[in-house]
Amino acid sequence: MNTEHPLSKSILYLTVVTSAILLIPFLAMQFTSEVVWTLSDFVFAGILMFGTGFTYLFVTRKSHTTAYRVAVGFALGTGFFLIWSNLAVGIIGSEDNFINLFYFGVIAIGIIGALIARFEAEGMTITLFVAAFAQAVIAAAAIFGGYYQSPPSSVMEILAVNGFFITLWIVSALLFRYAAQNEAEEHQSE
Repeated sequence: MNTEHPLSKSILYLTVVTSAILLIPFLAMQFTSEVVWTLSDFVFAGILMFGTGFTYLFVTRKSHTTAYRVAVGFALGTGFFLIWSNLAVGIIGSEDNFINLFYFGVIAIGIIGALIARFEAEGMTITLFVAAFAQAVIAAAAIFGGYYQSPPSSVMEILAVNGFFITLWIVSALLFRYAAQNEAEEHQSE
């Protein structure tokens, strides 16, 4: 049985969806001056969207459990949303505030942890709990170090936005824990 065909078909769909999404800001630029994207914005957004989708396809291609697929999708979606919001407006202050660079460390933890865990559900659980902890450390450093003051972000804003992402990382970790339990039950029943 040829397993390449379904993956190549999925990649084609992913390419079409990515292109369709990128058409939205392109068309908006034709009708309003509120949307201003450069070529590099389109390239980066395309790479980020396609890369996230491709990673999902690659990681889940051999998985037969829905729980694992949902966990991967949730974790990748969280990472995508963290990168997108950090680059677009910044998590703390504006996107130009240097402390926002530390959020890429959270993404690095996810990538390195996933590679070390070989994308196994049990290892991913630990990785995503560590990502949540790292997100919390950055928020605490911003608040206690006074980095939120220039450009200004209120302490409540920092707590709310970081709390939101911390919650997403924890939910991702719990989804992987659930997937690991399902896998363990399947192995016991064999």
